[in-house]
Amino acid sequence: MPTLNWIGKDKVINHHMDVPYKILEHQYGFDNGEQSSTETNSGNKIIHGDNLEALKSLLPEYEGRIKCIYIDPPYNTGNEGWVYNDNVNDPKFKKWLGNVVGKEAEDLSRHDKWLCMIYPRLKILQKLLSTDGAIFISIDDNEQANLKLICDEIFGQGNFVNNIIWQKKFSPQNDSKYFSDNHDFILCYTKSKHNWNRNLLKRTENQTNRYKNPDNDPRGVWTSSDFTVKTYSKEYDFEIKTPSGNIIKPTEGRCWMTSNDNLQKLLADNRIWFGIRGTNVPRIKKFLSEVNQGNVPVTIWLYQEVGHNQSARQELKQIFKEIQFPFDTPKPKELIERILSITTDKKSIILDSFAGSGTTAHAVLNLNKQDGGHRKFILVEMEDYAENITAERIKRVINGYGIDKKAFEGIGGKFDYYELGKPLFLENDMLNEEVGLKKVREYVWFSETRKPYNVVNTEEEHLLGLANSSAYYFFYYKDKLTTLDDSFLRTIKTKAEQYIIYADNCILDNVLMQKYHITYKKIPRDITRF
Repeated sequence: MPTLNWIGKDKVINHHMDVPYKILEHQYGFDNGEQSSTETNSGNKIIHGDNLEALKSLLPEYEGRIKCIYIDPPYNTGNEGWVYNDNVNDPKFKKWLGNVVGKEAEDLSRHDKWLCMIYPRLKILQKLLSTDGAIFISIDDNEQANLKLICDEIFGQGNFVNNIIWQKKFSPQNDSKYFSDNHDFILCYTKSKHNWNRNLLKRTENQTNRYKNPDNDPRGVWTSSDFTVKTYSKEYDFEIKTPSGNIIKPTEGRCWMTSNDNLQKLLADNRIWFGIRGTNVPRIKKFLSEVNQGNVPVTIWLYQEVGHNQSARQELKQIFKEIQFPFDTPKPKELIERILSITTDKKSIILDSFAGSGTTAHAVLNLNKQDGGHRKFILVEMEDYAENITAERIKRVINGYGIDKKAFEGIGGKFDYYELGKPLFLENDMLNEEVGLKKVREYVWFSETRKPYNVVNTEEEHLLGLANSSAYYFFYYKDKLTTLDDSFLRTIKTKAEQYIIYADNCILDNVLMQKYHITYKKIPRDITRF
């Protein structure tokens, strides 16, 4: 398989493993119009912070659980005129490049820099994706070819689904130097093509209206299709007599699609249509009740179906009349709804780590309202507008907006807003006690069980909980060392088939540990690093 090489690749190919794990600090919850310090625990999250570090922070809870990922990364157009800094020359990014790539970063081209930026993010996104999930990535010609090659490398060439063309503009730009740029690409990959099942799209009203019932067939409405085929067969080349008495043969080089014997069966079953007067060339009936109740997705998405940049800008202006937007090419929510309709069910988790104006969350809430679903969204936005645009949009969508909030009725919902916090581990690999014991316990529990952590209401101070017939203990104090010994064992009251116990030291005899099915893990050495 062809692979792509660039300056700095060797420095970033495993960089996702070196990214520090940082905790998420809850700022507020927003529940149907009310903001408070209480967590909603809705599963909907908006995170402000560097998206590479934020993705790392999601791994303990969400690795292998995200059904759909949509990202709209910088296209690397070389345009520095807007806040997202589309040519990756942002000072923060240049500092990151210098730290990770080193002096080589000074010689990187614009494409090298972009690849260094996107590669480790895709590596973590691949880990977060469920085995039956899919990722959709918006991109244009600047990096489409490069993105395809690195996605082949990260997700596997066999998991490439399609390169979708989205018509983002409804009219040509006559002042274009060469060609009018009227479309973007959306690359689609799965975690495992064998496990991914795409959904059919809803049949449109126009498509349904094509089905009629001019002969009052009791089987319901139908449409008709050609009864001839190009693949010639002498057996299928015969004369047919219409109800009006006309004699009809296939045109030269074509034949009927079945034999005369089968034709008689179709005629007896009223499956052949000769027109109202019985004079037309025969066509075969296709009943709406017998065809797929939906459409196979195609790879060209027209603006009439899923919106365009201008419609997305107009919607943002309706939501925010008082804000000057930093988004030149926002995506319409109908585009994201199309993606969600193809690849999610009603309980899916959807992730967007380049959240921008929050279109993905808007689409999730809107689709849930349409079909009664309970999809959850996770948004990550690194820029300063994460609070006053990204989160604020979702508040207004939940509450309603427009004149007296009546123009666009609120669709309801709730979410929690987080800031990216302190690292869990210090540079010397010791635990960062500033994050608080609760966050450490939560992390250890996730790393062991991949289940949400709930504080155990028990007399056992160090018990994390029970999972899979195992009891988990985290024997730790901020200001003193702990030792797993006989006296600690005598404090254990929970019955389990196995005991996983974290402590600073252990002096138990191996025979005793085997007898009582005890596994000792040293703090912090044996705490899993994501």
